[in-house]
Amino acid sequence: MTVLTAPDGRVEMRRWFPAYLALAAIWGTSFLFIKVGVRELHPLWLTFGRVAAGALVLVVALAITRDRLPRDWRLWGHLQVVALLGVVVPFTLFGFGEQRVSSVLAGIWNAATPLVALPLAALVFRTERLTARKVAGIGIGFAGVLVVLGVWQGVGGSQFTGQLMCFAAAMCYAVAIPYQKKFIAGRAGSGVSMAGAQLLSALAQLAIVAPLFAGAPPNPLDLSTDVILCVLALGALGTGLAFVLNFHVIRVAGVSTSSSVTYLMPVVATVVGVLILREHLHWNQPVGALIVLIGVAVTQDLVRRLSRKPAATADADPYR
Repeated sequence: MTVLTAPDGRVEMRRWFPAYLALAAIWGTSFLFIKVGVRELHPLWLTFGRVAAGALVLVVALAITRDRLPRDWRLWGHLQVVALLGVVVPFTLFGFGEQRVSSVLAGIWNAATPLVALPLAALVFRTERLTARKVAGIGIGFAGVLVVLGVWQGVGGSQFTGQLMCFAAAMCYAVAIPYQKKFIAGRAGSGVSMAGAQLLSALAQLAIVAPLFAGAPPNPLDLSTDVILCVLALGALGTGLAFVLNFHVIRVAGVSTSSSVTYLMPVVATVVGVLILREHLHWNQPVGALIVLIGVAVTQDLVRRLSRKPAATADADPYR
């Protein structure tokens, strides 16, 4: 990749590549943690624990760096929307989905997010412009979605419902991303500050919603060690530390490089799901996932982006 920002490419790559690989590993493994967590926890309480742990990590990061949360109350209003659509609903939907489908399939569906985000950004939020190439990429990607679903086999049953839940979670991300870009990007405040405010907003929402729809909170003493560790890993690593790592990659290597981690996440989710959880793969699932990723690559013009000169690669917009 020629996404380096200094003449000595090897030195620059050492600055961001370890964090990049860590991101792929953390986010790709998150679907395994969710699968284990929903064995004993209601998806809403799993989301609550995950968000609480992630918020704690970011609050500590803010204290260490002497940063502070946003002071603009209008911005906090927009953050409530992003917290709902980008955290509370999709995290919970993935939990419900993984009660019915494998962690591998959940990871594949997450990779479809850009396919939905692009037309929404262009047609609803007006933050992107549709071109013939992007429309072609969307078409290729949705052909891959049909392959993952195995529509020629007929649809129905709990597994199909679970896949729809995972796809709906990806659609929530797809709405949150352009909303974030339109109403939050460019506001004063660091990325860690914005993420901390977003997670605190989500935690407040979950504190109201979880008891209403999932009953009383579980007794931690009744949970297995595996589940407790998975909740902590989802929060501290997948929801807290991962954002800090992502912000570092964006700052050093640019948004284009950071967003390409999407291509590694389903690979990691598949490897850990098959090797650790002993999940089974049908041929159409990895084939469909590959077609989806090709469609995403076409929409994002990945080949041209990765061949740009260093000066054109740096991008300071973390919400792109």
